[in-house]
Amino acid sequence: MTRELTNYYIHLARSDLARYTTCMPAKNIVKLYVEGGYYHIYNRGIDKQTIFLDDDHYRVFLSSLKQLLLPPDKVKPLPHTFTVQGRTLHGITHKRKNYYGKIELLVYCLMPNHFHLLIHQPVQRAIDQFMQSLSIRYSLFFNKTHKRVGPVFQSLYKAINVTEEPYLLHLSRYIHRNPLKYTKDLKNAYSSYGEYLGLRKTEWIKPEIVLASFEPTKLPFLKHTNTYKSFVEYDNEELDQYIDSSLALEDDKLL
Repeated sequence: MTRELTNYYIHLARSDLARYTTCMPAKNIVKLYVEGGYYHIYNRGIDKQTIFLDDDHYRVFLSSLKQLLLPPDKVKPLPHTFTVQGRTLHGITHKRKNYYGKIELLVYCLMPNHFHLLIHQPVQRAIDQFMQSLSIRYSLFFNKTHKRVGPVFQSLYKAINVTEEPYLLHLSRYIHRNPLKYTKDLKNAYSSYGEYLGLRKTEWIKPEIVLASFEPTKLPFLKHTNTYKSFVEYDNEELDQYIDSSLALEDDKLL
């Protein structure tokens, strides 16, 4: 790509992402969630510790997302019979917490010590409840597996309100490129990139919301890009550094 074209991209990224960063609240903690709003949610392990130690850890987190986001009739109910000292006891049937219709997951990426989610909230205040359910589920698994107690995550989570469609595209690119720190095989990383490329279809991931705004003929910064894949995988260090710094999260680096 020519220097002129690179400068063109940076100019457009600057105008779009500057507005994104000015909407970031103090300490990136949103206290009021807007009905119908879009939010970039992220969190990391306490003391920057690794929270996904192997494939099983990633799968458990993804399984929790699946159970929380699938339609209720597609989620197995919690067991209500228990065996204690050889005796079968019958408890009260409990329904799993479910956020189908209340939360839509647009983009995700899981990294060894942190995660990113891009979420649409059709129902006000659903994010707080959803993130609490997700964090508790994974923390219980992690602590039981490693015979530990105490918090697994640095905090509840951080959230940034995304107010315009172009930011969704920039954020999806930023999130999907996170695994480049460890691998060049983005499509097989623990992220939603495969769904965006049409390599797999996952009912509880909604790539169509972001992809609907991918219109190279209408958005200037897509003028020289004709596929989502080329938009994400185009590699230019200067451009990437600018976008990454513009999307800088609290604490600078999650690693």
